[in-house]
Amino acid sequence: MSVAAAFPVGAATTLAELTVNPHPRLALLREHEPVSWLPELGGWLVTRRDLALDVMRDARTFTVDDPRFSTAQVVGPSMLSLDGEQHTRHREPFNAPFRPRQVHDGFAAFIEGETGRLVDTLEPAGAAELRRAFAGPLAVAVVTEALGLVGTTAQTVLAWYDTIVRSVSEITAGRDAGTEGPAAYAQLRTAVEGTIADRHSSSLLVSAADRLQPPEVASNAAVMMFGGIETTEAMITNALLQLLRHPDQLALVQADFDLLDGAIEESLRLEPGALVVDRYATRDIELGPAAIREGDPVTVSLAGANRDPAVFADPDRFDVRRPNARLQLAFAHGPHHCIAAHLARLETRIALRQLLQRLPGLRLDPERPATPEGLVFRKPPTLHVRWDRPA
Repeated sequence: MSVAAAFPVGAATTLAELTVNPHPRLALLREHEPVSWLPELGGWLVTRRDLALDVMRDARTFTVDDPRFSTAQVVGPSMLSLDGEQHTRHREPFNAPFRPRQVHDGFAAFIEGETGRLVDTLEPAGAAELRRAFAGPLAVAVVTEALGLVGTTAQTVLAWYDTIVRSVSEITAGRDAGTEGPAAYAQLRTAVEGTIADRHSSSLLVSAADRLQPPEVASNAAVMMFGGIETTEAMITNALLQLLRHPDQLALVQADFDLLDGAIEESLRLEPGALVVDRYATRDIELGPAAIREGDPVTVSLAGANRDPAVFADPDRFDVRRPNARLQLAFAHGPHHCIAAHLARLETRIALRQLLQRLPGLRLDPERPATPEGLVFRKPPTLHVRWDRPA
């Protein structure tokens, strides 16, 4: 029996379905084929939470260090695409500012200021598209501040990021990445090298250059920028969409802003900004019902794991009081857990609180509906909202 015949649900799964509305198909896979071969993906897809954790925890068996790894094809080797001692060497120079206390002390005031400035600009209009007018610019400003990148603008950084994301998504979908992604990365690398050439700067990039070569600093800056913008823009946009779609839950948060953290975790569970992480088997291994062979691609569905009914009761329901929402895996797990997860949470908390407090009657624009989409990265392309204008 062929591998495709042994996994009929996987064989019937299309990338188009996973891009537009993945959750029903992921539920079917999780129930019947929790590790399934997807011909359209050209590899295995893991949808059950316990098996997803097994993969992400075991970097010896399921590595990122493979020439097929999509992000590395665009920006080269980095902490995202290396394992073992090399992963540690690339990651450690960037660790210190992203610990919980350092994140709050180092970034809270800056995020409050940037958020306030953006809301000041939006407030009089009574309507806006918040993904590009708010969430994206805020995420770019914070990650640029965190890295200490100089000599460029937020708009330029956002353009680089958009181009790199498109290239990575094309590779994941099995298509040619084209030349635009590498060209955008080359421009980013030039900016990084210009920053670290100024040894009088207190930039994180400059301090990292004491331990890494300039091309290594550039590749790690690219993945941190990539992750920092993508993760946070998606977190803010998706969480706001969930709250505005569920007025009962929004009312709970507005009555008690201590519930905002729960709302963010629950949104991350339901709609993680990154749907998948890629690994490659380094040896033959049995994983759930699958006999995985050395070299096989193994993709973990964070979206599938986050709605596992064995862990999350009534998993499709948005519940800001869900007691175990922090068991979500939106930031991955194991050695490659997102380095800036605490910063992304802080940024999203401040952003949502200011929006909800300063824009009275905030609501979705009924004439411009918002629906999350994406194969690798998931959020609505636009989030049009309205609010009551000040008298």
